[in-house]
Amino acid sequence: MPNTDFTQKLQNLSQKVGITSFKALSKAAGISERQILRLRRGEVEQMRVDVLLKLSSVLQMSLSELVTTFSSLELSKANEACTQQMLQEIAGLKKEYQRSQFQIEQQRELLLQEFQQSSLQLLESLLLQFPAAAQKARENPQLEAVKIIPLVENPLKKILQAWGVEAIAPVGVEIPYDPQLHQLIAGTAQPGELVKVRYSGYLQGDKLLYRAKVSLIEQV
Repeated sequence: MPNTDFTQKLQNLSQKVGITSFKALSKAAGISERQILRLRRGEVEQMRVDVLLKLSSVLQMSLSELVTTFSSLELSKANEACTQQMLQEIAGLKKEYQRSQFQIEQQRELLLQEFQQSSLQLLESLLLQFPAAAQKARENPQLEAVKIIPLVENPLKKILQAWGVEAIAPVGVEIPYDPQLHQLIAGTAQPGELVKVRYSGYLQGDKLLYRAKVSLIEQV
């Protein structure tokens, strides 16, 4: 059994305020000597608050200081163990919350990617055919279709930009042939040889969605 006799400690505190006996302390605080005995035994947790307040006032210390001073070692260790357990549980809950947030973010990114991919598949014909048709309309301003190009082209550009999709090259430009990014409509070409873009291809970041369709440049 650990020592729970606080007699000497109470004597020292009493002497600091000029009280030389437990009987005098009992009288000064207006409490029974039985209450003094309970404090000496370390039974502070079982004492009434009004009694403790009277003692703390006479001994010139706060209520919390009085309770801490006369608490048993077992209780202090129990409180410390309880506190440590609560901290561990809080840390575990925090880690679980962070893990859940990470999983939710991953699922959100995955769903967004799946939505974009399915949408791009639905838009495949528009993505591949519209830039070429728009270019032909621009080359012939007499066509009525040229008037509606901005109505389709501008919203499409905004969607692709928001999703990080970029055209490999505009329709009609001449660029060095790259078999990784370009698909020859007919014939053969060496890497680096100039070819003409007939249908735009698309990249989403580092991912190739559609290769640009190109043709050999007619030699004059």
